[in-house]
Amino acid sequence: MDQGFASLMIVGGQWGDEGKGKVVDLLSHAFPAVVRFNGGHNAGHTVRFANRRFALHLVPSGIIHETTTCYLGAGMVIDPKALVAELDQLVSEDVDPSGRLFVSPRATIILPSHRALDHAREGALGAGKIGTTGRGIGPAYGDCVLRHALRAFLLAEPTRLAESATAAIELHNRELVDLLGADPVDVTAAVGELLTAAGRVAPLLREVGPALERHAKRGDPILFEGAQGALLDVLYGTYPFVTSSGCLPPAAAASCGVATKMLGPVLGIMKAYTTRVGGGPFPSELTNAEGDRLRERGAEYGTTTGRPRRCGWFDAVAARYAIQVAGIDAVGVMKLDVLDGFESLRVVVGYRLPDGSTLDTMPADTELLERVTPLTEELPGWRNPTSGVIDQDQLPAAAEDYLRFLEERLEVPVVIVSTGPYREEILVRGTSPLAGPLQRIIAAG
Repeated sequence: MDQGFASLMIVGGQWGDEGKGKVVDLLSHAFPAVVRFNGGHNAGHTVRFANRRFALHLVPSGIIHETTTCYLGAGMVIDPKALVAELDQLVSEDVDPSGRLFVSPRATIILPSHRALDHAREGALGAGKIGTTGRGIGPAYGDCVLRHALRAFLLAEPTRLAESATAAIELHNRELVDLLGADPVDVTAAVGELLTAAGRVAPLLREVGPALERHAKRGDPILFEGAQGALLDVLYGTYPFVTSSGCLPPAAAASCGVATKMLGPVLGIMKAYTTRVGGGPFPSELTNAEGDRLRERGAEYGTTTGRPRRCGWFDAVAARYAIQVAGIDAVGVMKLDVLDGFESLRVVVGYRLPDGSTLDTMPADTELLERVTPLTEELPGWRNPTSGVIDQDQLPAAAEDYLRFLEERLEVPVVIVSTGPYREEILVRGTSPLAGPLQRIIAAG
């Protein structure tokens, strides 16, 4: 299929949980290769296919399609036990990943002691905790930066793996006991857990960069799938309330070992409102009945943790910042139907600082961002439902006006609109360069 681009990059344009999994699943049939490039099983992508629901954490959403090969890049942190559990779950749901999922030997291994450190460190922070998933992501990335992490190639060498894991866990235990006052990890049990999972994961090891180069030489388009969102990026997010990996497109090139020119245009996924899980600033947050209504209508509970998400109006300041730092070319707006029935809606268009001055971008100082007052514009809601609408011409006039308002504020086109939880409840909108190719892909699916 000639879709007008060799590859496509999909990233989150908010604080994660934007609905990227649905978009990746919808498009994956047109891409022989789908790549996850950051994070670990702290990500949660929910895919609804026919009458089935798949909750994916490590494995790219494209695995649902039998003709798609999936890759986990070197920039990821991988818990072998979690990966094995996810593979077993897929098989139980009649999805066979055999020969279609490969793991970079350069990825970092998450050890059981990383999970223990994650919980203990969060507990020590008290009220200032980050709100991590407790799955060892941050400690594993920390070890990578400190140059004593275990890399995935060791999964194919049981003796070296056991020796290296023992040394690492003993080091972690000293921090757990001496600094954090926590219980040590049982080294023998932890190494045994790792070795058991290693036997299943080792056959999946494959260098990702050369594999993607082979796809490219065959003319195969590649879909790059980001986890979390631009506002959680370790450098450009609301630090320190961020994830521990790079969520922006350049991180994909580094993680996969390919040139940035291979990445293609960038599609940024955002909700029609805004959500956030865990701590950190959230200027548009609603702590009232409207926020509760968004949460319940949108089923805003984490795929990975089950935690209720904080909900608020669409923040065009934060979204425009994400577009800038991620180089987003077009936007997909998800869950428009959640806004059905609101008498009026608000969009954040600026921030007022405590001294009375205003900002139209996100400051680097997170404490300052905590103190801003959001400046909003009110827009009329709509009575006729958008739920299940798949034709732009059938959208209520006020809903179309809302999307046009977002385009004006974001200065990029809104090309995809999701109007329900199922994969077929989506429409392609407008005449931008990405609209035509996306329409053809979705129609062929």
